[in-house]
Amino acid sequence: MGVMAASIAHEINQSLAGIAASADAGSRWMDRTPPDLDRVRKNFKQIVNASQRAADVIQGIRAMFKSEETPRGAIDLNELIDDVLTLAQSEIQKRSIVVHTELAEQPLSVLANRVQLQQVLFNLVTNAIEAMDAVVDRSRSIVIKTEIGSGVVGIAVEDSGTGIAPKDLEQIFSTFFTTKATGTGMGLSICRSIIEAHGGRLWASPGEPYGAVFRFTLPSGADRACK
Repeated sequence: MGVMAASIAHEINQSLAGIAASADAGSRWMDRTPPDLDRVRKNFKQIVNASQRAADVIQGIRAMFKSEETPRGAIDLNELIDDVLTLAQSEIQKRSIVVHTELAEQPLSVLANRVQLQQVLFNLVTNAIEAMDAVVDRSRSIVIKTEIGSGVVGIAVEDSGTGIAPKDLEQIFSTFFTTKATGTGMGLSICRSIIEAHGGRLWASPGEPYGAVFRFTLPSGADRACK
């Protein structure tokens, strides 16, 4: 019960932070003269999306802990990245972060649960954002890549943050282990559980010359999705 409560708290806090950021941005656009109603509508849409994501996350975590089957379908990793960057846009702009994407030209299909995969990528992007809070002597940047291997496809998230101590590279995936003052130590543990349940792998490595790189790979779902 403790693990489940911490998991839900971690994921819902992220959605609540997104709702708060979008509401704050919407208020600022409304206070302009004249109000920028197009941007306000965009913020309202982000609030709705974050609210739905919170509900989906709760359902997904509940299913995971009860070992229930979760619906899976063909997902294009390039589209998944676009969706997550839209969810994280407020925090990216607020913290003056530059995001670069290096995406494969062709669709990279995997057979997965969309909400759970979105949860994984959103966690990785959020961690990358927070890892650069203390950076003042260089640009804050995130690079997101789609990658192709032998029978697998995947995503890499690179940041220019403070990096991860070598002794913590594997430990950060342990339940309740965290390097953050206010962290729950659940996010990466849940991410790895989700990726492994999909037959994939999630790991971290040092960035060059700064920061960290998180990668996950999944079996290519192109053939199975077409059946």
